Amino acid sequence: MPKSTPPAATTASPTRKLAAVGAVIALVVAVLAIAVAVGKAVEEDRDGGRTGAPEAAAPGRVQEDPAQQKMFDDLARKTSRREDGDPLAVGKKDAPVVLVEYADYQCSFCGRFTRETQPELIKKYVDAGTLRIEFRNFTIYGADSERAARASWAAGQQGRFWQLHDELYAKTRKGEALAEDELVDMARASGVRDLGKFRTDLKSAGAERALKRDQDEGYGLGVQSTPSFLINGRPVSGAQPTEVFAEAVEDAAARAAKKPAAGK
Repeated sequence: MPKSTPPAATTASPTRKLAAVGAVIALVVAVLAIAVAVGKAVEEDRDGGRTGAPEAAAPGRVQEDPAQQKMFDDLARKTSRREDGDPLAVGKKDAPVVLVEYADYQCSFCGRFTRETQPELIKKYVDAGTLRIEFRNFTIYGADSERAARASWAAGQQGRFWQLHDELYAKTRKGEALAEDELVDMARASGVRDLGKFRTDLKSAGAERALKRDQDEGYGLGVQSTPSFLINGRPVSGAQPTEVFAEAVEDAAARAAKKPAAGK
């Protein structure tokens, strides 16, 4: 997957806020760089017909380091928005585990995660109140990706973000498949009722601000490829097997359950 560098003028407030935890970000950049390489190797193996991820791909198997864990906890507090009524989130606001996904709608591996892994995570962990998923539009493939991202945000203004999100990822779509009229057709199929408002919102300053907020956050963390994830601050990169995410969620939930007792 291609790499992307942040625009020189990226100075929005979300990035400045993340600068306060510079040590955490430096660590995450390093971990993400390793995870990207591991993730690509795993994905290539899967495409070649082989199965199974290397042991290092599972965050839950990383040796516990209290100082490192504190850094991940700090990062989780900075990146897990937990906003009331966030249309790009699913799950309880106070869920003990938050998975933040940085993704592009032209990314085939992002689609793989959406089709294969996300439904299992929702069924097993979101519905049980353990997990919250927060989506970030991190566009790296240019204008068509940005248009699709704005369309997903516009659908969210009518409560249909996840329906259009899943439709966009139902198969790999690139280029003209993400033209405005095509997006309007997908929005209609996804249950968006006011298509005039949808077109207006898609081109609005609000959509631009929302995309910039997500991109600034990702660039501030050193995200370079999609999909990239944070699970309570711990990085995971690529469309890893579902069991890797399940183990990471369960480990994060177990750590979260220990915190009240540790603070007594």
